[in-house]
This record gives sequence, structure tokens and C-alpha cells, in this order.
Amino acid sequence: MADATLLSQVKDPANRANPYPLYARLRQNPVSHQEDGTPEGTWVAASHGAVASLLGDPRVSSETLPPADRPKTGNPLKDYLIKPIKDRITDQHRPFIFRDPPDHDTLRAAVMHQFTRERVQGMRERSDRLVAELLDAKRDAHRFDAVDDLAYPLPVTVICELFGVPREDEPQFHSWATQLATALEPDSLTDDETRAENSRTFDAIADYMAGLIKDKRRHPKDDMLSGLANEATPSGVKMGDYDLIATSVLMLVAGHETTVNLITNGLLTLLRHPDELEKLRADPARAPKVVEELLRYEPPVQFRTRTTLSPIDIAGVTIPEGADLVLLLAAGNRDASVFPEPDRFNPDRVGIRHLGFGGSLHYCVGAPLARFEAESALTALTRRLKSPRLVEDPPPYRPGAALRGPKHLHVAIEGME
Repeated sequence: MADATLLSQVKDPANRANPYPLYARLRQNPVSHQEDGTPEGTWVAASHGAVASLLGDPRVSSETLPPADRPKTGNPLKDYLIKPIKDRITDQHRPFIFRDPPDHDTLRAAVMHQFTRERVQGMRERSDRLVAELLDAKRDAHRFDAVDDLAYPLPVTVICELFGVPREDEPQFHSWATQLATALEPDSLTDDETRAENSRTFDAIADYMAGLIKDKRRHPKDDMLSGLANEATPSGVKMGDYDLIATSVLMLVAGHETTVNLITNGLLTLLRHPDELEKLRADPARAPKVVEELLRYEPPVQFRTRTTLSPIDIAGVTIPEGADLVLLLAAGNRDASVFPEPDRFNPDRVGIRHLGFGGSLHYCVGAPLARFEAESALTALTRRLKSPRLVEDPPPYRPGAALRGPKHLHVAIEGME
């Protein structure tokens, strides 16, 4: 029988630097019941087969967020009239990653109508230029922070430009995005202080987006937000304001938070595998293979939460209806039954069926964007950093267990090429 405390250990910040031994122990039982301090506990899927199966199971729901409950202000009018209305609107218009069909499918289709291959690929050259500019700014430095100096500013600039957010407003998204990313952490759903801060942050970014949407309707431009605000899909679907705000917030937050981790985890992995770093330096065409293996080996999203709509028999156990469920993507990615030598970083693997972007209906919308941003960043870093050396290994990590990545990655260098 699996140790029922393993999930709690995964969420413990003390294990953030290396949760993979815990994942290996969880995989001994493809699906297990874990104690996590809640009355009913949490079910965890850890094998590749179990995670992949549950990702596509219609009996598994993505509607995991608790009812909105903004903190009271002390103002009776706001607390007893306005607050219930705002809470109800929030509950009815969640971001589509927290929605099930048919609402999920309708909203995702509207996004994909604007998130075209041409629009996304049009940002590839821009990504290369941004990487060059960011590294040029550190040309004379002897120390480089992969997070602050590249991994954060690159994707936030790309997603803001793609969406049509004014450049001068980009810095404001740092604090908003960092706070809202905690909504993916299971414990944040029951922590009153975190939920209250997330409510305040969401209201702030929603107010900002509402104003920007009005501007895009009056003065549309060639960006995604203008398209979503003004155009219907071929089937006649056009988002209302509340869904458009929720979708915009999701895209702006998810559009860079995960890519920050992918780039930073990527550089950390390459510095720990200098032979692979040198191979990429010598042959930049290896970048797509390197990034694909990174999505398996060190995925930016380690797990996602779900709930069950009916009992599910799987891997010799029955997950009951209404159960909290964690799908351990990162554990499935190191399943030896699917990946030979799973703990070895090997970009030359063939046919990698990783779970780094999730799967099924909720497969990551921004996957093409994340891929080429990581390729741009890692190719340039391996080519331009002179004699890079980790200052601290393991580096300090951000608090989150679901969105896992270094808070900083300090690298000693002898300048830039």
C-alpha cells in the first residue's frame, strides 16, 4: 500500500528542488488515496497510463475552483449587494481551463480562431530579437540571473505584444501574474488569506482588462484582444465581456508563467549536463529535441487538479464520485514502462509521448508559443554565455509545487559572446 503522506511531501517546499524520488514511490501504485488534511483526502494518479486516461475521461471535471467569496469590506452596501453579484458573475464566467464542455469548447474555439498559426509564428522572429536585446544588456556582466534577466521578461513581452497590451503596462502584470498563479496550487483553494488576495488581484486585473477591451472596440488593431473583442468565430460565437475578461486574464498569466519555468528549468538542466550544453552550442538545430525532452524531464507544470463526476474504476481501485483528484504529469513523464531510463536527460529520444502540455480537451493552447520561446532562449544562452557556472545548486525555488521552477538562477559568466 502506498505511503498516504507522499502528496503532502510533494507539496512541502523542502522537497521542491527534487520531487522525483517521491513521484517514483507514488508510481508504485498508479492510483492511490492520499491524506492531505481534508476530510476525504485526495486521489493521485502517478503512472503515465493512469494520468493519460484520466486526462481524457469525461467523468473527470476541471471545474475545481471553490465558489467565489470576496473578502468583506465593512461597507454594508458593497458587502450585501455588490459582493454577491460579483461573486456570482465570477462563478459563472471562470477561465476556460476551469470549465467543462460545452462551455470550455465554445470558449477555446473562440481563442483558437484568433490564436492562429500565422499570428503565433509571426512572433518567432520577434522572440529571437528580444532574446538578443536582453542578453546584449548583460554583455559586460559577470553574473547572470536567468529568471530576472531573460526567462521572465521574454515571455511576458511576447504575450503582451501578441494580446495588444501596451508595453508600459507590462511591469504591472508581474505581481498580478505571480499572485494569480497560486490558484493552481491545491492548498491555495482552502487558504482564506490566499483566496482573499487572489480575489483582490483578479478584480484589479479584470478592471484593467475591461478598460483595455473598451479601447480595442473603439480602436481595434491587429492583435488577439482586438480580434476576440470584435470578431465572431465562423460558427457565430462571440465572447461576452465577462468571459472575455476571464479568458484574457488566463492567457496573460498562463502565457508567461509556465514559459518562465520551462526556460529556467531548461538552462539549469543543461548546466547540469555540460555535454548536452556543448552539443546544443555546436548544433542549434538540436533545440526542438532539447525542448521536447525538457517538457518530459522537467515540465513547468508538475500536476493539475480535477474532481470526479461519477465513480471511476482504474488501476485496480475505484475513485469515488466527487473526489478531489491530482494528475501528476511530471510523475507520468518518468514512467519506465513508457520511457527507457526515465531519469536520464536524453534529447535524442524518439517519439516522446510526454505529458508536459497536459492532454485531451485541455491540451495547452500556448504550446507552440512556449516551444519556440524556449528554443530561442536556450539556443542563444548556450551560444553566448562564456564559461557559464551555477552559483548555487540547487537554486532557490518558488513556493508552488504545481508550477515548479527556480525563483532565481544565478550563473557566473565570463561575459557574453
